[in-house]
Amino acid sequence: MLVVKNGRVMDPKTGLDGVRDILIKDGKILQIDQDIQTDEAEIIDATGLIVAPGLVDIHVHFREPGQTHKEDIHTGALAAAAGGFTTVVMMANTNPTISTVETLREVLHSASKENINIHSVATITKNFDGQTLTDFEDLLQEGAIGFSDDGIPLQSSKVLREAMKKAKELDTLLSLHEEDPELNGVLGLNENIATEHYHVCGATGVAEYAMMARDVMIAYDVKAKVHIQHLSKAESVQVVAFAQKLGAQVTAEVAPQHFSKTESLLLTKGSNAKMNPPLRLESDRLAVIEGLKSGVISIIATDHAPHHADEKNVADITQAPSGMTGLETSLSLGLTYLVDAGELSLIDLLEKMTINPARLYQLDAGYISEGGSADLVIFDAEAKRHVSNSFASKASNSPFIGEQLKGLVKYTICKGKKVYTG
Repeated sequence: MLVVKNGRVMDPKTGLDGVRDILIKDGKILQIDQDIQTDEAEIIDATGLIVAPGLVDIHVHFREPGQTHKEDIHTGALAAAAGGFTTVVMMANTNPTISTVETLREVLHSASKENINIHSVATITKNFDGQTLTDFEDLLQEGAIGFSDDGIPLQSSKVLREAMKKAKELDTLLSLHEEDPELNGVLGLNENIATEHYHVCGATGVAEYAMMARDVMIAYDVKAKVHIQHLSKAESVQVVAFAQKLGAQVTAEVAPQHFSKTESLLLTKGSNAKMNPPLRLESDRLAVIEGLKSGVISIIATDHAPHHADEKNVADITQAPSGMTGLETSLSLGLTYLVDAGELSLIDLLEKMTINPARLYQLDAGYISEGGSADLVIFDAEAKRHVSNSFASKASNSPFIGEQLKGLVKYTICKGKKVYTG
C-alpha cells in the first residue's frame, strides 16, 4: 500500500481542490480523505505539493519501429513519466507506418512492457499514400484508438470525406495535420522570418487555416468527429470557433511551444526551434492563449518529436528536420506561460492536460476517484527549474534548454507504482 499525505489534491473532472490524503492499494485508489491512518503503507509526504491526475498526452512520436536512433517506446515512456504523464497516444508515422494489423500489434506489444499507459492510432491511408484507406475495422479491433496521418496532410477532399464517413460509421476519431503542401514553402520556418532572415519562402499561415476550413466544413456535412492537431494561427482559432458554433463535432489542440514562444526563437536556438507547424507571431501566440481561455482549444498536447543531434546540427537550417522533444517540459511551460502569466488557473491548465484529452479518445484516465486507477502526478508548482540537456528521452532537441521555468515533477505514479521520482 501507498499513502500520499497532505497534498493539495486537484481533480478537474470533479472540481475537487483541497488538502487530502490518498490511499492506494493494488493499483487502485482505495480512499480519498483527510488524515488517513495506516501502519502498513509507504508514505509520500506531499505537503506543499500539488497532487493531480496523471497527465495525458494524445500526440507523441516514439519512433518505433524504424527510427529508434531518435527514440524508442521505452525511452519515450521514461520521458513521459519524467514529465508527469501516465497516459500517451503514439502517432503512426513510423517506418513502416502503422497501417497494418501486424505493425500495430508489434508496437502495442512493445508498449505493453512499459510502466505507463501507451496507446496508438493507426494511419488513415495506407503508408500515408493519401489515397487508399486502411482497414479501419480490423485496426480498431486490434487496439487502435483512432486514426491520423499526422505529418502528411490529406490533400484529397474526396478521400478525406470517405474517411470521415467510415469513421462516423465506426464511431471513431480522425486527427488531422493541417498544412496544405501546395500553399507552403520551406516547412518549419514561419513565412515572415523565412523571408526576412533566411530569404526563402516559408510555411504560410493560409496553408494551415485554409485546409482546416475545408476539413471542418466536410466534418460538419458528414457529422464526423474530427480533431485538429497543433494549430498555430490566430485565424485557425477562429475557424475552429466557427465550426463549433455551427455544431460541428470539431475539437482542437495546441502544443506548448505555440503558446510559449514566437518565430524569433529560431534566431537564438536554430534548428531546435524548427517545427511543423512553425512558431508564429506574437499575435498568434496570444490568439491561441485566448482559444485556450475560451475553450475553443480544449487540449494541450506536446507533439513530442525527438530527433538525433546529428540530424538537427546541419549547416543549412532548411535541411534540418522539424520537431522538438516536449514531454519533459510541457507542464513547466504551462505553469510558466499560462498559470504564472495569469492566463489560466491551475485547475484549468490541468483540465486541458488530463480529463479533456482522455475524453477525446474515451480513455479511462485523467481523473482522481476512489475505485479509479492510481495514476497521479505530484509536483511543486512554485519551484523554479533550469532546463538542462539531461533528458530521459534519447533526444535533447529542445529550444527551452537553458531557460528557467516554473514547476518540478516530484513523483509520477502509474497503476499504483512510482514510475518517476524527481
